[in-house]
Amino acid sequence: MDSSTATRSIVDAMTKAIVEHRLHPGTKLAEQKLADHFGVSRTLVRQALFQLAQKRLIRMEPARGAFVATPSSEEARQVFAVRRMLEAEMTRNFVRHVTPAQIKALKEHVAKEKAAVSSGDVPGRTDLLGDFHVRMAELMNNQVLAQMLGELISRCALITLMYQSTHAAEHSAEEHAEIIKAIAAKDEKLAVRLMDEHLRHVEENLTLDRKVPSNDIAMALA
Repeated sequence: MDSSTATRSIVDAMTKAIVEHRLHPGTKLAEQKLADHFGVSRTLVRQALFQLAQKRLIRMEPARGAFVATPSSEEARQVFAVRRMLEAEMTRNFVRHVTPAQIKALKEHVAKEKAAVSSGDVPGRTDLLGDFHVRMAELMNNQVLAQMLGELISRCALITLMYQSTHAAEHSAEEHAEIIKAIAAKDEKLAVRLMDEHLRHVEENLTLDRKVPSNDIAMALA
């Protein structure tokens, strides 16, 4: 197994352990323990941890090491509040200037979302469901808005990844499809209302009180 494949397998295994609630938020991820568990060098573990940090699944602390990220429910609530304000105006502008090509691009994106939900690809569906909103900003050729939305979405990505049920994810994809219909019909008022309701539903459907059973790395990754 080459180094990139080994790193990828570590990232996948740890992502799965976090998503399936086998690793508790705040758990310290000791490099040597992980290297022993996976039978690889600490260098490969370090590369995997860096990738997980980029995905915001873990946080790296100087002189302390790596920990499973601990996003707060209050942070998520604040992020969703800002997103509702920002995305209402984005949707309004999108409807006013929408083109058939933009509608086609959004429909193709929702098709990918539904495929990820159906196949049980939890990290994939989480990325795609969040990217729908960034995709709208990109289609408007507004890179500043796309970047701002991307940062906002990533701040609550772990909460969504860990606490959104398959049923809620499926519902999100359906709501995206309804938003596209309203945009295609150039019904500005309906599209803005559907976007606001959708973001509220995503927030309400996060089961933030879920208990996570383990902070033992060997048991969690077994």
